[in-house]
Amino acid sequence: MSIYRDDEGRWHGYVSMGLKPGGRRNRRHVTGKTRADVTGKVRAMERRRDEGVAAASGRGPTLSEWLEHWLEQIAARRVRPRTLESYRATVRLHIVPSIGAQRLAKLQPEQVEAMYGQMLASGLSASSVLRTHRILSRALKVAMQRGKITRNVCTLVDPPTPKRSESSPLTVDEARRVLHAAQNVRNPARWTVALALGLRQSEALGLKWSDVELDRGTLSIRRGLHRVSGQGLVLEEPKSARSRRTLALPAQLVEGLRLQREAQDREREIAGTEWQGEDFVFAQANGRPLDRRSDWEHWRALLTSAGVRQVRLHDGRHTAATLLLTAGVHPRVVMELLGHSQMRTTTDVYSHVMPALAREAADQMGTALWGPDRN
Repeated sequence: MSIYRDDEGRWHGYVSMGLKPGGRRNRRHVTGKTRADVTGKVRAMERRRDEGVAAASGRGPTLSEWLEHWLEQIAARRVRPRTLESYRATVRLHIVPSIGAQRLAKLQPEQVEAMYGQMLASGLSASSVLRTHRILSRALKVAMQRGKITRNVCTLVDPPTPKRSESSPLTVDEARRVLHAAQNVRNPARWTVALALGLRQSEALGLKWSDVELDRGTLSIRRGLHRVSGQGLVLEEPKSARSRRTLALPAQLVEGLRLQREAQDREREIAGTEWQGEDFVFAQANGRPLDRRSDWEHWRALLTSAGVRQVRLHDGRHTAATLLLTAGVHPRVVMELLGHSQMRTTTDVYSHVMPALAREAADQMGTALWGPDRN
């Protein structure tokens, strides 16, 4: 540290910050009207240096430059390809056009808030804004850990709270009509699996015959099938340990899967050398895996042929859970069957079922303590 006054009476201070990447000495300069003013600035800079949070020398990178580095050199090694693809899209479409030109070290919470406001005003959902907030916050957290910024401004901004989308499970009658109509389409067991086991779409499409033990009546979830830009359809292991699970099959579904395998064997014979199978339980007529979009279109067509209202494919999963809960299956068991990582996820998503379960529990308690109602 050095402090001096120039010929015009203005005070200057210099602080050694170490070495620059090229090996040159890195010194910072501050000025002030009095020695006390400069001394205070110098001491503050020394504290920041010693705490390891001093900003990089020079003007520093823009937010766009840092995000590009974070995506390609840091996030690319930590997240799945599909997740990285979504990160890139969010950065490209929302963050860079709005605040990407801002210097990383000078980014202000008000600028982030303004970006969120613009996104909402353009018609984007609160969920999209929250996803953008989380991605930006992760990138800034790493920048702060590396001393490129002194704070993560995302911690000073409250993102909007998304409204939970209402589930629309099928009724028992509707589910039965769907299963009846499915007997007239290819891969009928695809929809039995959806409604009886509540598999996620990616889990059902990634299911292989090696995962199915028909003699034991079990089915194991070991992977999901996803489409990734530039890579096509790829298989990924589940994110959480709870998503890897083995399920007991209803006897009717075991029989349905036996028929599914027999039908697929016939298709293999017809395809001959054109067969490109990879052991998928639900596949195209040539054995290739099903794409999620065509799978979704088949679901819509099935609902139409069954004379049932149009609901999301994911509502087939909600249907399975709702039927189990209303049948008296404990929420903890439903949680395990669905592969939820936390009980709260199960109870929050299916809160519409809980009042009826609470009423039933109260009635059972009344019977246990006071005996059956004799009226």
